[in-house]
Amino acid sequence: MYAISLGDDGAELRPLEPWQAGDFLAHVNRGREFIGQHNGLPDIITDLASSRAFLQTYAEKSAADTGRIYGIWTQDTLVGAVIFRTLNVAQGAAEAGCWLEPAAVGKGLVTRAVRTIIDWAVEERGIHRVEWWVSAENEPSIAVARRLGMTRDGVLRESYLYRGKRHDQEIWSVLAPEWRAAKATS
Repeated sequence: MYAISLGDDGAELRPLEPWQAGDFLAHVNRGREFIGQHNGLPDIITDLASSRAFLQTYAEKSAADTGRIYGIWTQDTLVGAVIFRTLNVAQGAAEAGCWLEPAAVGKGLVTRAVRTIIDWAVEERGIHRVEWWVSAENEPSIAVARRLGMTRDGVLRESYLYRGKRHDQEIWSVLAPEWRAAKATS
C-alpha cells in the first residue's frame, strides 16, 4: 500500500479499500453527528456490512475509472476522506468531495488532500474541469473551494432534499488552465 504525505504534521493520504471497513466504520462513528450536518454518509454507514459495501462501491468505481476514495490519516487513524464522486476521463470532468471527523477540523487537511487529488486528476488523468458541490449552508466547505482557487458557478435553489428539508447547493469549479496558472504562481 502507498501513502502520500500531506505535510510536516505526519498526515497522509491513502486509498481506502473494502478490507478497511472496520477503520472506516469507526471513523464515521466518531464523527457521525458532525459529518451528518451536511453529508448523508452517516445515514448510509450504519454497520460493518454497510461500511464494506460503501467501500466496495468505490473499489468498483476505481476499477471502472469512474471514481476514487482516499482516506486522510493522522498517526495511523483514519480521520477523514476525499473522493472523486464522479470521474469521467472521456469528458474531462470530475466532482470532488470530502468530510472530516471533528478532531481533524481546522488543520488544513481537507485543503491539502483535495489539492493533491485535483493535481493528480489534472496532471495525470487529463481532467479539464473539477467541480465541488456543496450545501450553501456549509461555510467550511465553501472556504475550501475558495482556498483551492475555485469559482462559484452558481446556486441550485432548493435542489437537495436532506433529512426532510430542502437545501440550496452551490457549484464551484476549477479548470485545468486555472489550476496550472495558480500552481505556477505559488
